[in-house]
Amino acid sequence: MTKPRWPPSLETLLLAGVLTMLAAGGIARFGSPATASVLWAGATVVMLVPATLWVLADLRAGRWGADVLAVLALGGTVAVGEYLAGAIIATMVATGRVLEAAARRRAGRDLSALLARAPTTAHVRRGDLVEVVPAASVLPGDVVVVLPGEVVPVDGLVRGEGIFDESALTGEAEPADRSGEEVRSGVVNAGAVAEISASATADASTYAGVVRLAEQAASATAPIARLADRVAVWFLPAALVIAALAWALTEDPARAVAVLVTATPCPLLLAVPVAVTGGMSRMARSGVVVKDGAALELLGRVRTLAMDKTGTVTAGRPEITAVVCAPDDSADRVLGIAAAVEGFSPHVLAGCVLRAARTAGVAVPAAAAVSETPGRGVEGTVNGKRVRAGKRSGSLLPGWALGVERRGRLDLASVIWVEEDEKPVAALLVRDRLRPDAARTLSRLRSAGLTRIVLLTGDRVGNAEEVAAQLGLDDLHAECSPEDKISFVRGESERAVTAMAGDGINDAPALAAAGVGIALGSRGSTAAVQAADAVILDDRIDRLADAVDIARRARRLAVESAGIGTGLSVLAMLAAAGGWLAPVLGALVQEGIDIAVIGNSLRALLAPRASRRRAPEGLVRRFADEHETLLPVRAAVRLAADALAEGAGQDADDAVRHAGKLLTERLLPHERAEEEQLYPALADVLGGPDSTITMSREHAEIERLIRRLRRHLDEAPDGIRSDQVDDLRATLYGLDAILTLHFAQEEEAYFTL
Repeated sequence: MTKPRWPPSLETLLLAGVLTMLAAGGIARFGSPATASVLWAGATVVMLVPATLWVLADLRAGRWGADVLAVLALGGTVAVGEYLAGAIIATMVATGRVLEAAARRRAGRDLSALLARAPTTAHVRRGDLVEVVPAASVLPGDVVVVLPGEVVPVDGLVRGEGIFDESALTGEAEPADRSGEEVRSGVVNAGAVAEISASATADASTYAGVVRLAEQAASATAPIARLADRVAVWFLPAALVIAALAWALTEDPARAVAVLVTATPCPLLLAVPVAVTGGMSRMARSGVVVKDGAALELLGRVRTLAMDKTGTVTAGRPEITAVVCAPDDSADRVLGIAAAVEGFSPHVLAGCVLRAARTAGVAVPAAAAVSETPGRGVEGTVNGKRVRAGKRSGSLLPGWALGVERRGRLDLASVIWVEEDEKPVAALLVRDRLRPDAARTLSRLRSAGLTRIVLLTGDRVGNAEEVAAQLGLDDLHAECSPEDKISFVRGESERAVTAMAGDGINDAPALAAAGVGIALGSRGSTAAVQAADAVILDDRIDRLADAVDIARRARRLAVESAGIGTGLSVLAMLAAAGGWLAPVLGALVQEGIDIAVIGNSLRALLAPRASRRRAPEGLVRRFADEHETLLPVRAAVRLAADALAEGAGQDADDAVRHAGKLLTERLLPHERAEEEQLYPALADVLGGPDSTITMSREHAEIERLIRRLRRHLDEAPDGIRSDQVDDLRATLYGLDAILTLHFAQEEEAYFTL
């Protein structure tokens, strides 16, 4: 039931006043019974007045619920002079209001972040001058100058070159080259100064539409009735019938008042808010903040989940997945020279090169005379040679690089070419990886009762299909605009309680439209956080599964407590109707029922499942970090297999021997240490050694293939022979496949630990 909301401070004052008069009356009872009656009557009336206003407001709106019985009980005690019973009921009602206010401490959605980000001014070219004007005054046809890092104020056509960060609208981290193309307001200039010919006013442009969508979606989200009121739909008529029969059959109005006192829905008014508040508290300790009790209740009933891709089920930042270099070169060296020039670039892909070099522990030489061409790459002088990283500059490629671009297309990865004195020396494959905890999270959500999980993304269809296939999603919608996302969420909400999880500004309207909007707060946009009903505080999607578990348990306890309390209240009503409970005694019995059901509701504060033992953090961190440092080893395996495509030869021989050395000296010690140190800890967490059998079997297969590779090399001291090529390629490609799967399994297991 929705009521005019009192500020929590006033509700607290109301409870304090009622408690004070109840206690003062108890003290005065021993010296002046008349004074005690006045104080208790005052406490009753103090609660009766606002409660009556709440009920009248609901009745005018066509709603009624649990508070009707409270008002009748308060009024009845005043009418028959049972002031102590009235004061006790007033205390319970006031306590329920305070608890509910705490559970619903924030119901509205604040969209101020969307508005704050909208540009208020624009640089407009007037002849040879550039003037600063209000963004609202820009007209179609005006030439808008957008400085680096500025938000584009209006939709328009890019004049010349333009590189833009469109993550605010599409959620995609990689900047887009929009040279000579349409660009939308709300995106950020990620390159040099750009000029745009405006095609719409600011108010008619894309970003203003996103703001309006979020506002409309927020206003269209109907407030849900309180669980207590839904139970009261049948409890209220039953209580009134019993009270009327007791009065009619005995002609004693005190019997009817006694029935109403014991029927006061305090188990509903108190137990439900306590369970909700307890669930919210437990959720906060698990790293998820829920903005109100209504959201927690809905989260406990979610059946459909729509999820954004970038930053939600993926890590949200590009990472180097493979380093393909010339046979006579090394991954460490090319990473070092690429990082030397990329260190001067603000491009998002430059960051992944620097992270890869830092993680691999490679030496980064100094770079001089560095310059960047927006959309093409960055170049500079490193160790006396001209080094370039970005798009390839020429059309001719050496043999080792011929398949790289095809591999990038098949892997749905971007390719950063590294050139030295205009000669390609390496290619870095870059893509946004799936979160290691994504698959386990979705499995837990399905176990919790979710029947439909859908991917909504602004990314290309191919990327979306691969993610959906890896995670086993029920459906996907790619190349979605904010309008598409909100339309989908509204459609799904008509069929089932629907949650939306996302982290970008473009997700804010859909988050507001969903039954429950869930934002990743650690790296998510402020607008998404503001529009959401629940916020995951750290960068872990598995918190979503924790939140659903906690919400379902809190809701179950709320329903359970309401049911137990209501059943006991019905028995008390029958006893009062039979004359075995006077109003005051009935109020005390009702208080006992309240204590019992509140105690049950407080179980929501406990963890929803038994605490799990965890491996030492240092051990887990060590092996997780080693996975990153082993990236060049995995890259060398694939490079050696590719080098054999041209048959036996010196380049292929060097590549295979280099891969064999790295596998023996770096990978095998890592795998054996995992078997001896990590897997026992993992087995302890997962419930026994059987849980790690599959990964141990993979270790054995990895060692078998490495031994096979070494035997090949031992049999060819003077160089690989042509009759060895086919089996060597099969061995190396097999190693590449099993290492990819094995590393993914282990990285997922690290989150379990």
